[in-house]
Amino acid sequence: MEPFILSIDAGTTGITVLILDKQASICKKYYKEFTQYYPQSGWVEHNGEEIWSATLMLLQSAFHDFSPNNCAAIGITNQRETTLIWNRKTGKPIHHAIVWQCRRTEEICSKLKQAGYEDLISEKTGLILDSYFSGTKIKWLLDNVDGSRANAEKGELAFGTIDSWLLWKLTGGSIHSTDYTNASRTMLFNIDEKKWDNELLQILDIPTNLLPEVNNSSGKFGKTDKQLFGEVIPITGIAGDQQAALFGQGCFEKGNTKCTYGTGCFLLINTGDNRINSTSGLLTTIACNPQGEPSYALEGSVFIGGAVIQWLRDELQLLVHAKDSEAMSLKVENSNGVVIVPAFTGLGAPYWDMNARGIITGLSRGSNRNHIVRAALEGIAFQVYDLLESISKDLDIDISNLNVDGGAVANNFLMQFQADILQINIDRPKNIESTALGAGMLAGLGVGFWKNPSELKEVRKTDKIFYPTMSDDNRISLLSNWKSAIRKLQYT
Repeated sequence: MEPFILSIDAGTTGITVLILDKQASICKKYYKEFTQYYPQSGWVEHNGEEIWSATLMLLQSAFHDFSPNNCAAIGITNQRETTLIWNRKTGKPIHHAIVWQCRRTEEICSKLKQAGYEDLISEKTGLILDSYFSGTKIKWLLDNVDGSRANAEKGELAFGTIDSWLLWKLTGGSIHSTDYTNASRTMLFNIDEKKWDNELLQILDIPTNLLPEVNNSSGKFGKTDKQLFGEVIPITGIAGDQQAALFGQGCFEKGNTKCTYGTGCFLLINTGDNRINSTSGLLTTIACNPQGEPSYALEGSVFIGGAVIQWLRDELQLLVHAKDSEAMSLKVENSNGVVIVPAFTGLGAPYWDMNARGIITGLSRGSNRNHIVRAALEGIAFQVYDLLESISKDLDIDISNLNVDGGAVANNFLMQFQADILQINIDRPKNIESTALGAGMLAGLGVGFWKNPSELKEVRKTDKIFYPTMSDDNRISLLSNWKSAIRKLQYT
């Protein structure tokens, strides 16, 4: 059997494991969903133990089909910002993980703003002061879980995003580490000095000994505990999901742009070695250069992307399968004036309105479920339009091509509508699992499975390019309706 790379993609709703060959082709894919918890309105949690058990089950299945002897390395990518704290001795989480979508720390953020820390946090981290990020989630856990602050002060607890948690479990509790891309999303990491920031830790009252070591995204993170799979396998690639997708799309160079359509939508443009601060509501974050070392990117984050289709399916029960949304949208010529702004957990970039909640406008007696489904898909595309508009303002450039990935890009209606609204070409790859692919690429580079990034550039193959066809008048009218809906939401 030929050697292979195993990639773990710990997403927001489930775990994906890929087996990748030398051509970075997917030999086999394994997937398992895990439970979403909503203890209060706007609160979202995951069970860390369930995430690990789902991951372990998939790995055991993969190593049943493919010998661990032939596994050259493991890569990990993860939902960023999701915050877990566990006991170093027992290996047990002290509380459910607080998910990136969770808004429970809005009050903490408001107090920090009132205290005048907003500009300082932006200057040091490239982020805005928002409950999206890990820092205030850590503080909430230390303030609200009995005994946790005292135990943290004694060095008995460990914080991690989900990559760190899986690394800890895979190495039998011997490695507490993360990479620069994940660290840069905590609101505790100085992206200029590339280290944890003592001033921010003091402001949030977070002990330094709670934090993981930070390393390059491609390199030696540790080895699996032999008791798990009967072999010791190196773990040599870790990156947050959006930076991993940027890498997996081959966007190593300055100016390369991609958008991932997953639970949310995340548009990143590689800005190279130079940090660029946004004046249009975007985030400055750390990405990977061709060697897996830290570089910079601008990012726009939409909290609810493909998740709006899950909402139509599970909560409104307007469709049986998510894929039905394409056919339903094509049954009508347009949305009949219906606009959906899916701000279920607040509005992300470029608005950053934590208190916003979703709205449906333009309903009439003739509105039917096909119009609503179409409006939901259009709402995803409109949000991405807002992100690209902000990038164009910040960088004063015209982007003519957008690489896309994620589960929702299989929807041809959505991709065509996106091309029409943006008036640019949308390039969908044959392998839309760019996130897991990127983690696998980083792991492969870390052990010499691929000798250099130029080998990886040749891996990406285009499935289809969507070209804009919509008239300017129609496009302008649709965008006007969208902006009107945003204004209504902000005034409710």
